[in-house]
Amino acid sequence: MKTSHTIAAGSLVVMALSGCSSASDGSGGSGQVSVGASDEQTTPATPGGEPSDTGATTSTIKVPKATLGKTLATKLDVPWGVTFLADGSALVSERPSGDIVRITPKGKKSTVGTVPGVSDDGEGGLLGLALKPGARPTKAKPVNVWAYVHSTQGDNRVVRMSYDGNSLGKPKAVLTGIPASSIHNGGEITFGPDGKLWIGTGDGANTSNAQNKKSLGGKILRINSDGSAPKDNPYPGSPVYSLGHRNVQGIAFDSKKHPWAAEFGQDTWDELNRILPGKNYGWPVVEGKKKREGYVAPKVQWHTENASPSGLAIVDDVAYLGALRGERLWAVPLQNKTAGTPKSLFHQRFGRIRNVAATPAGDHLWITTSNTDGRGEPGKTDDRVLRIDLG
Repeated sequence: MKTSHTIAAGSLVVMALSGCSSASDGSGGSGQVSVGASDEQTTPATPGGEPSDTGATTSTIKVPKATLGKTLATKLDVPWGVTFLADGSALVSERPSGDIVRITPKGKKSTVGTVPGVSDDGEGGLLGLALKPGARPTKAKPVNVWAYVHSTQGDNRVVRMSYDGNSLGKPKAVLTGIPASSIHNGGEITFGPDGKLWIGTGDGANTSNAQNKKSLGGKILRINSDGSAPKDNPYPGSPVYSLGHRNVQGIAFDSKKHPWAAEFGQDTWDELNRILPGKNYGWPVVEGKKKREGYVAPKVQWHTENASPSGLAIVDDVAYLGALRGERLWAVPLQNKTAGTPKSLFHQRFGRIRNVAATPAGDHLWITTSNTDGRGEPGKTDDRVLRIDLG
């Protein structure tokens, strides 16, 4: 099997952003769509758990058999980001503490360091992690690790740290000024096929950020690894790649290197979007597949109780989305710029699924549960990292 990769872009101008509302009770100001409650609240799924009115099409891409292969790690503290090293092990972030642990394919777990300056506010903390593909850290030749941090500085930011295979170096800010709140922080970061870094952000509980091109909130961002904005980004000198997003926590790429993103809806529709440069995905004007000129509709939509999609991985043109409220893994075949009928996997077997990451060889998925975050029902061994075998 072959995994898909990411894309990215460029030259960064750090933007001073206006303050954003921290309210999460849906009491938005005049003319704004209410933010509503947290995306991750627990709501019982509908019987059967099938998506409603997905808008999906018939696809010849088949979803392979997926089975639980191994429990790799247990008793983690809200594991969030997952990124792989060349030897098949992965670095995993623990959201509240800021710890990063290394987990081997055999399940050996060790802490490699704690990221300073992490603020555990609501859904904030240490979120996504990214390594360049094929990273082989040694003491003589450390590699860099990028992290998405809900920081004590009052913003979300991307930082870079050296990693020598045993411990982390001090973080250096790469991109700052992403709107932060107790909810809607986004948090996804991943490298693409062109070596650029893609970042999924949330609207920071201020819906107006999503439509404001000068705000880094409610966007998909594309930057060079040093934080600069690529010259081929749709808005010159800006890291903004697409706008009109509510809360993006998953980005992955299909076999044609096209980006896709998982997005939390508010009260009605969660989304799987195919991302195009400079396009507007509608939030807060449009949610779901409502047709409106100037806005791009999702390829698949789910009622929020069946999804609340966080992590996203694509293997052999099948997209795998982790569902928090939906408590399952969704598998969606992708073909010819469209999406086929979603398939529900492992419904209510592991609880809330946070992240989904494909191994470099593409024969396994690593998924993280999110049952200890105050919204799930944790078992004795939660939270866990699980290996799912494909095919």
